[in-house]
Amino acid sequence: MSRKVALITGITGQDGSYISELLLDRGYEVHGIIRRSSTPNTSRIDHIFDPEKYDYIHYGDLSTGITNLLYELQPDMVVNLGAQSHVRISFDVPEYTIDINALGPLRILEGIRQAGLTKKTRYYQASSSEMFGLTPPPQNENTIMRPASPYGVAKLAAFHLTRIYREGYGMFASNGILFNHESPRRGVNFVTRKITRLSCQIKLGLLNHISLGNLEAKRDWSHSRDLMRCVIKIMEHYEPEDFVVSSQEMHTVREFAESVFSYLDLDFYQYLKVDDRYTRPIEVPALCGDSTKARTVLGWEPEITFEQLVKEMVDSDMKLAIKESGI
Repeated sequence: MSRKVALITGITGQDGSYISELLLDRGYEVHGIIRRSSTPNTSRIDHIFDPEKYDYIHYGDLSTGITNLLYELQPDMVVNLGAQSHVRISFDVPEYTIDINALGPLRILEGIRQAGLTKKTRYYQASSSEMFGLTPPPQNENTIMRPASPYGVAKLAAFHLTRIYREGYGMFASNGILFNHESPRRGVNFVTRKITRLSCQIKLGLLNHISLGNLEAKRDWSHSRDLMRCVIKIMEHYEPEDFVVSSQEMHTVREFAESVFSYLDLDFYQYLKVDDRYTRPIEVPALCGDSTKARTVLGWEPEITFEQLVKEMVDSDMKLAIKESGI
């Protein structure tokens, strides 16, 4: 019996690397799409896929579509994690964000339809809590969505396109409305990783301050691996549905930073500089997901606490800072 085939966009990101590991453990044949880059961008998956063997890694871009690859692979599952994923940067490159985050999913959905795979291929759309925007928490699948960034608008368009292809063409197409999720594999320009990375450099005497923007933004933070476990449950569910996936706990950026610096036995406020350059034109004040549906219907529960997440990220970045500095 042949193995099921999974195709993942955004495989080089933190989510892509974790879900690849999980799917391989479940016996899937995992393929990934990466963009051509002049410098290596596969560090998160080099321990999974031999970088010298490209049988399972394919070059592509959501700006052009992947219909030919769909014809070739005939995947049982497409997990769309590819995106311009930084909310603040979406204000700087709004047109690009809309193209990749809204039209990119449309190109995949239409590619599945044109390849005649509407009854075979299951599609997952990585939706975002940023779609809720200015709507107060808690937020669930029925909450009104008022996005406050080009990123949020693009994700909302993709959310509805996924629903339309599900209802219009009978596709197995599901949205996972994931709230903020972090890990040691998080990109260095995201606030949580910025805090853990720079705090370790401060601890080692390599820096003397950290510059941050809005400290009062409240977010629902989970570990990426926990949420990817739920994504697989969504994809293996007997019918396509939309699910909020979250920890159901809310912490401010200030609390996250205080936890990090406390763990390192440092006084956060001794090193803090507030810089308005890191604020958004419109700030989303509070996001906290009500993931009751995912917990009851799918039987999913997060395994990693906020405190454990902070510790894991700091420990990883301390090892990296020591290695890079040669201390």
